Amino acid sequence: MLRITELKLPLGHPPEALLAAIRDRLGIAPEELIDHAVARRAHDARRKSAIQMVYSVDVTLKDEAAVLARFADDRHVQPTPDTGYRPPAQAPAGRRGLRPVVIGAGPCGLFAGLILAQMGFRPIILERGKVVRERTKDTWGLWRRGVLNPESNVQFGEGGAGTFSDGKLYSQIKDPRFLGRKVLTEFVKAGAPEEILTEAHPHIGTFRLVTMVESMRRTIQDLGGEYRFEHRVEDFDIATAPDGGRRLRGLHLHTGEYLEADHVVLAVGHSARGTFQTLYDRGVHIEAKPFSMGVRIEHPQSWIDRARFGTCAGHPDLGAAAYSLSHHCSNGRTVYSFCMCPGGRVVAATSEEGRVVTNGMSQYSRAEFNANSGFVVGIDPERDYPGHPLAGIDLQRHWESRAFVAGGSSYQAPGQKVGDFLAGRASTEFGEVMPSYKPGVHLTDLAQCLPDFVVDAFREALPVFGRQIANYDHPDAMMTGVETRTSSPVRITRGRDFQSLNTAGLFPAGEGAGYAGGILSAGVDGIKVAEAVAQSLVAAG
Repeated sequence: MLRITELKLPLGHPPEALLAAIRDRLGIAPEELIDHAVARRAHDARRKSAIQMVYSVDVTLKDEAAVLARFADDRHVQPTPDTGYRPPAQAPAGRRGLRPVVIGAGPCGLFAGLILAQMGFRPIILERGKVVRERTKDTWGLWRRGVLNPESNVQFGEGGAGTFSDGKLYSQIKDPRFLGRKVLTEFVKAGAPEEILTEAHPHIGTFRLVTMVESMRRTIQDLGGEYRFEHRVEDFDIATAPDGGRRLRGLHLHTGEYLEADHVVLAVGHSARGTFQTLYDRGVHIEAKPFSMGVRIEHPQSWIDRARFGTCAGHPDLGAAAYSLSHHCSNGRTVYSFCMCPGGRVVAATSEEGRVVTNGMSQYSRAEFNANSGFVVGIDPERDYPGHPLAGIDLQRHWESRAFVAGGSSYQAPGQKVGDFLAGRASTEFGEVMPSYKPGVHLTDLAQCLPDFVVDAFREALPVFGRQIANYDHPDAMMTGVETRTSSPVRITRGRDFQSLNTAGLFPAGEGAGYAGGILSAGVDGIKVAEAVAQSLVAAG
């Protein structure tokens, strides 16, 4: 089978045009083409007057060797890569000994547990929050009634923070083993639409993620895995040998139980602040990591569609338009868009009482009125929170607390129109763009809950982005604060064997440990870490 890439056709082309394009590209007669399948589909909207669909297509031919020889120097006609997944280890028949433990049931923990189960290691999965449907009820409790459950919310519970998001399933990570394909394939088995295997920027949406997470849980359980919900890890039992070597021996749970464990995947997510503190107190190697902070900015989706697609806005092959923006400011900061959610809403994402945090989410249809995106500034430890590995957490908490007060101390979020923000005055009434955040937006001056360097950078970047996306800096566009959980503020550093640098048996993984950002990359990291755990278990007998 051969793969043709960069095969371009006009928007709205008839289905048979793809077959003709394949034959023309390869210079073959119709009878020489046995079969074809789309491997990837994208669109190129750089010229709004001539938007094109861009395909990668796998083809089966009567004489593939002859075609390959003719296109030997053409990088767009190559053998189809083997994207199948092959586990590197398998549990020995009748294996005895301690079972591997996975802490956290977000995307990383989910795939670590699944791969370990598929290899026969019967993992135990500990999740501090509730099963996904109960967790969904608690999350809506905050959004609709302003009632926060610190153990069951957008951050904590089955499915992790990715459950209440746009469900984006693309990443820029290097993936020579096609582990991302394994993630997408398992999602399809669990009920995701098959189009995620071919779309260049696939997404699922919250409602579908809920049912998929449940399906994958059942698969893990059927393979011998065990879930323990509402089991928070309180402490880590670490033994120190005479030579100074450290090894994990077990976990203390908040229920009072002690779980003996010597192979533990730490997939706790970027908001497990108490766990980070405990790890630091126990001497586990941990360091500060850069992250970003800012606000969510909202525009009507129709504005973004017209800006990106021109007269083709609304075409069914295009869907809701997205964007990606970046600007290097004169104060040395970089402002950029983050986690853009077409046709979605801004949601309350705090996990701690007395603090306000925003995030964005979309359903599969992306059919809601507004588009939203993180509008954030990159910050780094040396410049902004030096002196302690956990100082980034203190910085996040400070501004989240300021946002809570600025929003009226009721989990409403502080909000401001772009025009008022640029003019340096508090907003007093809504304009053309109504915010989507629940439990509500309290109009104010966002400068009181953002660092000065962020405010200055935003005021420089907004007009720049307005020249790139029409109406981006419209006076009535809404900014809602604060966005502080863009990524983990720490890295729990690991070695080439995926174990903690100074604590054997502890395998830091995923976004919380500083090794992923988003559903797909977290799932891929979960696979890698599960493989390392399995190989270590086999080597240990």
